[in-house]
Amino acid sequence: METTLQIQYALDTFYFLICAALVMWMAAGFTMLEAGLVRARNTVEILTKNVALFAIACLMYLLFGYTLMYPETGANAYWSGIGFLPGAENTIEATAASGGDTYYSNAADFMFQMVFVATAMSIVSGAVAERMKMWSFLLFAVVLTGVIYPMQGYWSWGEGFLYEAGYSDYAGSGIVHLAGASAAIAGVLLLGPRRGRYGPDGSIRAIPGANLPLATLGMFVLWMGWFGFNGGSELQVSNFDSANNVARVFVNTNLAASGGLVGALLLARFIFGKADLTMALNGALAGLVSITADPLSPSYGLAALIGFCGGLLVVISIIGLDRLKIDDPVGAISVHGTCGILGVLAVLLSNDEATLGGQLLGIGVIFGFVFTASLLVWFAIRATMGLRVDEEHEYDGLDAHECGMEAYPEFVTTSGS
Repeated sequence: METTLQIQYALDTFYFLICAALVMWMAAGFTMLEAGLVRARNTVEILTKNVALFAIACLMYLLFGYTLMYPETGANAYWSGIGFLPGAENTIEATAASGGDTYYSNAADFMFQMVFVATAMSIVSGAVAERMKMWSFLLFAVVLTGVIYPMQGYWSWGEGFLYEAGYSDYAGSGIVHLAGASAAIAGVLLLGPRRGRYGPDGSIRAIPGANLPLATLGMFVLWMGWFGFNGGSELQVSNFDSANNVARVFVNTNLAASGGLVGALLLARFIFGKADLTMALNGALAGLVSITADPLSPSYGLAALIGFCGGLLVVISIIGLDRLKIDDPVGAISVHGTCGILGVLAVLLSNDEATLGGQLLGIGVIFGFVFTASLLVWFAIRATMGLRVDEEHEYDGLDAHECGMEAYPEFVTTSGS
């Protein structure tokens, strides 16, 4: 019995860590996607923000984010209490004492949850790109990853009041993706659009990204990382049922991404008359977000259909937000917010235990809390440090003024060349 438990413990811990590494690799995907979809003169600033936000997220989650989200004993269903520096017990005794219910290292769980919070913050980065001060963004990252995200996460995954109300979200369409998008739209509304994005007559002016091959690579990196994001959320792989569940989650995740890409590509072709690569990229991500709330219960066909609907919806959402003059350079709000809502509601199609009331409550609470809290933080930052770079800096590009270097220096003409 002891040997069996040790093998299960080792296998589940190793699987959890591999999935955490895949989710960490999504940080590279977000970085490449954003770097490809912004103009060349803002590339270094995007890269710097993404590497810095990942490090900040990890440190803030260590400091008190994890214990805020997963306290040993919460104060009540609404407030978890504050603790610091989570323990990381690595012993087999916990597994034996729990009868097998604790089947992996606590350190593995901490690692997995830590890279999730970085994903939520990465969503914000693309939406506010090309006009926000870098240090203001990083200050917001401290608050979101240390307090706002863990607090709403406690209400569901930490077994708070949303959990008690029956809210179901397997891997985080709402808890991670809608939360990130809610913080993003609060910042975008205060920032305003990029200069030149909308004409005086209300026309929408395209601002092409500098490197679409890089953006495409970023999408594929995210697609691959999503297998860890969804697959790791099964939490176990060492028995027949959990192994079968993991395999099913992988297949459904892949099919939803495929359906989303095809859906977005077809609708973009119908609307614009040509294939639109950026819509196709966002379609794949939309399908992934849409299936994340429940990649286990749907049949293969339903998973592809959910992804397809996400692909259609993201195109409509991106166009709609543009008409409202809500400028999102990479489509993050539509991908993660609009399709995050779709994903939470799609749970009802195949999970008999989920209820419409519970899912709607989760959507309302997550959006309401994260949007309001983020808006207050953005307001405070704007009143002190300021949010937006000045007009000259935006025109010249954030690379020169925020970072002092160029991503593609060989393309820059100098007086001596």
